[in-house]
Amino acid sequence: MPYLEIRDLQTHFRKRAGSVFAPTVETIRAVDGVSLSIEKGEILGLVGESGCGKSTLSRTVMQLIRPTAGSIILDGEDLAKLPPSVVRKRRLDFQMIFQDPYASLNPRMTVFSTLAEAIKQRHPGIGGDDLAGRVTRLMETVGLDPRFQKKYPHEFSGGQRQRIAIARALAPEPKLVIADEPVSALDVSIQSQILNLLKKLRADLGLTMIFITHDLGVVRYLADRIVVMYKGKIVEEGEAEALFDHPRNDYTKKLLAAIPKLAATPA
Repeated sequence: MPYLEIRDLQTHFRKRAGSVFAPTVETIRAVDGVSLSIEKGEILGLVGESGCGKSTLSRTVMQLIRPTAGSIILDGEDLAKLPPSVVRKRRLDFQMIFQDPYASLNPRMTVFSTLAEAIKQRHPGIGGDDLAGRVTRLMETVGLDPRFQKKYPHEFSGGQRQRIAIARALAPEPKLVIADEPVSALDVSIQSQILNLLKKLRADLGLTMIFITHDLGVVRYLADRIVVMYKGKIVEEGEAEALFDHPRNDYTKKLLAAIPKLAATPA
């Protein structure tokens, strides 16, 4: 059984359109009948241009947005059928890394407070040296110096803030991590560091991961399998290398053609 299985998932939004004198209601099909599965320990790359529905899909899986229809079966349980109170408890098993760590971190909380709060979600009674030790180990896991745990987000670089966000996602000991464009706002050199960190975390912790990006060059390095989305639907999926070498869909071919290539050095 796949660890995560999505069946005919639909997330639609209703939008007012027309004029004041002739109002109409338009249905936006952000996610329109998506089905896919992810094996335990797999990294699935979800790619597509802005507006294709990939971020809406991730937020629907996280239950930040409730689906219009379909199933989200995590470890044998359909999240779409659970009441919000139960979903909040289950969310310890699936966490999200957002694109902008500065926006997703509380600027009034130190690194220690941020990580301690997340750890306590899984271990409510923890405190003292045990809690401090877990925060220290968590910071070391993501490559941060534990001496900086009393600092605030604005005192870190963009790459360091993203490491804090990753540490916070790992703090409740999830089995599934959804990373939504986690390196798109970072310099190229920092991007490679974060990608290497994610690969190491998958190997060390056995994480299952959905990595969302518009950059096929990035996802080729990280993902085992790639899913391509276009206008709310999956248009192609396959093993990473096979999809790059033999794309079948015209939209996938256009995405591959848009990857920057190094110019040849003149003789």
